[in-house]
Amino acid sequence: MKNVVAPRIAALHGYVPGEQPSDAERVIKLNTNENPYPPSPRVATAVADAASRLALYPAPLADPLREAAAARYGVDPEQVLVGNGSDELLAICLRACACDGGSVAYPVPTYSLYATLASIEGARAIEVPMEPGADLPEALLMSGADVIFLCSPNSPYGTPIRLNEIARAAERAPGLVVADEAYVDFGGESALELLVDHPNLLVLRSFSKSFSLAGLRLGLAFASAALIAELAKVKDSYNVSRLAIAGGVAALNDYEWMTGSVQKVARTRDRVIETLRARGYRIEDSRANFFWLDCGDDGGDVVSRRLRDRGILVRFFDTPVLRSGVRVTVGTDEDMDAFLGAMLD
Repeated sequence: MKNVVAPRIAALHGYVPGEQPSDAERVIKLNTNENPYPPSPRVATAVADAASRLALYPAPLADPLREAAAARYGVDPEQVLVGNGSDELLAICLRACACDGGSVAYPVPTYSLYATLASIEGARAIEVPMEPGADLPEALLMSGADVIFLCSPNSPYGTPIRLNEIARAAERAPGLVVADEAYVDFGGESALELLVDHPNLLVLRSFSKSFSLAGLRLGLAFASAALIAELAKVKDSYNVSRLAIAGGVAALNDYEWMTGSVQKVARTRDRVIETLRARGYRIEDSRANFFWLDCGDDGGDVVSRRLRDRGILVRFFDTPVLRSGVRVTVGTDEDMDAFLGAMLD
């Protein structure tokens, strides 16, 4: 296809998601940071009702969801952009701010999609090593990048970036700073309060994790109204379905359901980490719905394959920095007891 596809795309290594087993395969799925608990029952009711109007286009800017999100998070509707998952919103940021040979910087290790999106948009990626829980590296702050991605809590360790560090990045960066808060509901601090003082800051949220809606594909971006208006220029015309809009509104209107689910996950996370530490495993403090497990001499590849043989999926990253361990999504107590049994036998 070299004469059909652009050379840059032909040379691209696409993003590789975690293993998605078939519905018929019985496994304990601890590899893609999904919430093990169901979404609010109100979501299914709202989606079913919206299904009766599928012949009509949805609102181009998902206005009902913008309004619900604005009311929930204390901003104006004009400060909200809705995406087909927060992944689309990440791509929109690059499309608007780092196109035509621009640059994007981020600390590593982190969400590996950032590198893929940079390649797709033809942006130069500046990867700056950072230890979990550390201050942002000076090399990142001085990178001069058009876009800086800061995942907080960060993957794969689950450690947050302190708000004063995010503010420092926004003060020093010449371009856009994105606080990717896909996991913040599980115990992180949100940068939403920083928006009023930093017009170049954008905060991303996802419905996939805390709201248990990974299959619906919904994300929210919060920023100044002026910045949101510019980003909206490069989104797809009807980028969020009528079903997703209805489901998102229902989820936000049953916020207590989400917080109850998150609290259960956090309790299980802390219990499992404490149990593993008592057996000598090294684990960073996590404020996400996953944790990073250093596998010691066995290495992440051996441990992930051993767990796979027991019907338990975890995430192994075959990179020099990460191949010594695995990332473990927090499942139900029953799921995690099975995981502990397999690890500690």
